[in-house]
Amino acid sequence: MLNKSLKKSSLCLSVAVTLLSASAAVLAATASTSIPVSASITQTCSISTTSALAFAAYDPLIANATTALNATGQVSVACTKGATGLTIGMDNGTHVSGAQRQMLGGTSAASLQYNLFQPPSNTPGAACTFPGTTAWTNTGSGLFTLATSTTKVARIYSVCGTIPGGQDVAADTYTDTVNATINF
Repeated sequence: MLNKSLKKSSLCLSVAVTLLSASAAVLAATASTSIPVSASITQTCSISTTSALAFAAYDPLIANATTALNATGQVSVACTKGATGLTIGMDNGTHVSGAQRQMLGGTSAASLQYNLFQPPSNTPGAACTFPGTTAWTNTGSGLFTLATSTTKVARIYSVCGTIPGGQDVAADTYTDTVNATINF
């Protein structure tokens, strides 16, 4: 009787293992697919003023009777890594007369002429040298050409300004606004 019971248990165990194996084989089947993943990055840049071009007091009688007054401002440019064909242009300002940039007095309505020049190299942070040699405009050779962007980290460039000496102007506070543009 024990033998018969053992055989019966053995048979049940064998059937159970066979059923479990068959269902595991059914569950072990797989299918797969590939999921394409993509992204695109367009070349883009931004420009901002790091420091204004703020001249010291202009003295038309003594200090600047014959000597120019120089000052330096800065712009910051950030572009996507690998960005090429980069140039910075400066327009002629709000109060331009012909092709001459000028600041306008707040109360006297007089004008004070000034010029903008590019720094001597396109190395970020290059200091201005005076007198400047290349006028900074928004067209042709007046565009400041930048090197290819090697990282997205912002780069700082000097804006070199000169107020020519010998101008006969009234006491006042003179201002202008120049728009800087990054071309990419």
